[in-house]
Amino acid sequence: MAKWLLVDGYNMAFRAFYGMPELTRADGFPTGALHGWVKTMWKLQDQEKPDAMLVFFDLGGSQDRLALHPEYKAQRKETPEPLEKQIPVIKELTRAMGLVGVELDGVESDDLLAAQARVLAAAGHDVLIVSADKDFAQCVNDRIKILSPPPTANPKLGWRLMDAAAVVEKFGVPPAQIAEYLALIGDTSDNIPGIDGVGPKTAAKWFAEFKTLEGIIAAAGSLKPERFREVVIRDAERLRVNLKLTTLSDKPVLPQVNQGEPQVAKLLQLLEAMEMKSTLTEAQKRYSGQAELF
Repeated sequence: MAKWLLVDGYNMAFRAFYGMPELTRADGFPTGALHGWVKTMWKLQDQEKPDAMLVFFDLGGSQDRLALHPEYKAQRKETPEPLEKQIPVIKELTRAMGLVGVELDGVESDDLLAAQARVLAAAGHDVLIVSADKDFAQCVNDRIKILSPPPTANPKLGWRLMDAAAVVEKFGVPPAQIAEYLALIGDTSDNIPGIDGVGPKTAAKWFAEFKTLEGIIAAAGSLKPERFREVVIRDAERLRVNLKLTTLSDKPVLPQVNQGEPQVAKLLQLLEAMEMKSTLTEAQKRYSGQAELF
């Protein structure tokens, strides 16, 4: 069976942008994120040596989640303009590197990636989800693990592998309870309000005792601390809606996507056009023999 790397494209693009200095082409076009992106993809290939690697991008909001909660992700700031300019080129570079670039209008990339991970795992493949997004912890099982990038505040920690035991250590609940856990405590990054005052420790304690979100709702009259009893009863339906928002899809809406092949000439042309000289030199060495260099 094969080893697959599934990359959360926008998560990695933002990290490439903020992790690099403000580099520009001679005409002022920003290129910092482009340098960071290509080097990150190469590092992942060299470090993990996957049999196949795919990148997933967003191409519009989640229509299903917005129908349930119109304020879903409404608080997020606009993408910085220099990064916005680089996103189309990042996608071009991704495809030229043979990493495909999967996207579908109206469906979040998280759902596309999660569904693909589960299909591959069910077929017996090993999957690494490359992302810092905590939502993916719900996908972890014997075949699926998360590869988290170094924290921007402490890059020396390096890339970290998260298996089921690491999920429990970090969140206090196993992967199967992550979506319910997030529904209960809320997720500020997605603008999903949980029960005010219920933090990770209280949530983990309740799940240990009552097992599921419905179990917690059913036991609302006996919850401790007592101040949450009426609140949970009152907000039971909102918690159920939250769970629909925090649960990633397990139903593929695309056929299985296969690994692409590097388009070396196209990649080198892009790197030259972006005036990425050192990256171009490295690409010429890395892909030598795979295509004519101009």
